[in-house]
Amino acid sequence: MINTLGRHFRESLKSLARNAWMTFASISAVTVTLILVGTFLVIMMNLNHVADNLENDVEIRVLIDVTANENAKATLKSEIEKIKQVESITYSSKDQELDSLVDSLGEEGKSFELFEQNNPLNDVYVVKAKEPQATEKVAKQIEKLDNAYKVNYGKEEVEKLFDVLTISRNIGIALIIGLLFTAMFLISNTIKITIFARRREIEIMKLVGATNGFIRWPFFLEGLFLGALGAVIPIALIIFGYNSIYKYVAQSVQGTFIEFLPFNPFVFQVSAILLLIGALIGVWGSLMSVRKFLKV
Repeated sequence: MINTLGRHFRESLKSLARNAWMTFASISAVTVTLILVGTFLVIMMNLNHVADNLENDVEIRVLIDVTANENAKATLKSEIEKIKQVESITYSSKDQELDSLVDSLGEEGKSFELFEQNNPLNDVYVVKAKEPQATEKVAKQIEKLDNAYKVNYGKEEVEKLFDVLTISRNIGIALIIGLLFTAMFLISNTIKITIFARRREIEIMKLVGATNGFIRWPFFLEGLFLGALGAVIPIALIIFGYNSIYKYVAQSVQGTFIEFLPFNPFVFQVSAILLLIGALIGVWGSLMSVRKFLKV
């Protein structure tokens, strides 16, 4: 078994060397396709990360009635916690709310410091839903509770945000799937040309009694090598390119809602995905192409 496998390895490597130009063409097809797939994958995964952050920032602000005493506040909190979709609830006093308002307005906010002695703001419960899409449902349930003076969650903005994020994700998934199918078609046809040039070799092996499995193995390994070698340049470009982007661009947008995925382990995860895609497409292309010539 080990000797046979070793023979298949040697034959597949010799075949790649003998058909150098076709090997180069196949590897080039894999490389170009995986560069496109890898680039788009990096963009979409970062956009998805930004989308997740935006969704996680969605919160419900429950303004507590100014007439509510401590017992009433505790009762309201207990009733909110009973709602199944609620993940967390945080109390923010009216003094903390005033401080946040002053800080957010900067120099203009100093005029609000006059209200420190007679603060007109409400105490607030900040509520987060387990699923961002459940925010509206949770807000409507809270609105019905006693001592919930007002419930703010930016209804129209939140709905638009979720709609845009859903559309963006669906478009991204469709484009990635389209690219993968295109890659499979291009690489399969390139490998098919390589195998077509060796059809006589396959026919002779069949005529002398070689089994289909014995014939397939070298082509299986060739496809594996072609896919893996074709992934080398895309992986290198992704690693060095993303490293440069992360160093310079990520720093300039720091503090905004745009947040890049950290270099490590992200690029190594993408690299593993590209290597796997390259290997699978190479193997698939080889096996699909050689199947036609096994019918002798």
